[in-house]
Parts: sequence; structure tokens; C-alpha cells
Amino acid sequence: MQTRIKIDKIEPAVYRAILGLEKFIESTSLTRTHKDLIKIRSSQINGCAFCINMHTLDARKAGETEQRIYGLNAWRDTPFFSEEERAILALTEEVTLISNHVKDETYEQAAKLLDETYLAQVILAIITINTWNRIGITTNLIPA
Repeated sequence: MQTRIKIDKIEPAVYRAILGLEKFIESTSLTRTHKDLIKIRSSQINGCAFCINMHTLDARKAGETEQRIYGLNAWRDTPFFSEEERAILALTEEVTLISNHVKDETYEQAAKLLDETYLAQVILAIITINTWNRIGITTNLIPA
């Protein structure tokens, strides 16, 4: 298995634009934990080994527990996540699996628990990691 095209080398301007979106997400009021949960869960769903590896390492460095990382793919069946985190994870799954659409009840639960700015930032964080996942999977990025 080897990496395919290097998009950052072939189209650096577009790659910088995506990095700009990532830098925006990093500058928001989203908590480190919320960003990590979004990145890991979306990457699990998409099957992006590169991103799963990167973001689980980052989450551990930021203090996330092994138990929560291992339980993330079955978060509905664990007591490890708060109501707010559950709403964010549900939204992450539905935005990532967008062909099924985002259910009104999922959106309304997130909107009930998060203010509009935070909700917008969550949605943008989900969209951003999905972009990275698609680059990683399509170009066959390999985790270190």
C-alpha cells in the first residue's frame, strides 16, 4: 500500500484553503474534547485509518481516556458521554452519513443543548473532518 497523488503538492492553493478552514475550527470556542470526538467518530465512520490514528493520538495527548476512545464507536451503549457530547456525536454521524439526511430530532436536540454559534462551529468541524477523511482515503494516506 502506498500513498497516491499528493494533493498538497499538486494543488497547494486548494490545500491551503482547506487548512484555513481547519485553522478556523481550531480558533473557535469548541472544546478540545468536542473537536476530538467529532474528528475520531467521523473518521471511524468513514474508515480513514490515517485520521483515526492522528486524532486518537491527539486526543490522548489532550487527556482523553482510553475507555472513551475505545467506546466511541458504541457511544449510545455506554455511560461515558455527557448529554451534550451525545448530541454532538449523533449530529456527527448524521452529517457524515449525509445521504440519510439529518433528522429533525437530531438537529433539534443539538440546538436545544448548544447555542447557535457553537452549533454552527460543530457543523463546520464535522464538515471539515469529512473533507480531510475524503482526502486521506482517496489518496491512500498511510498512518505512521
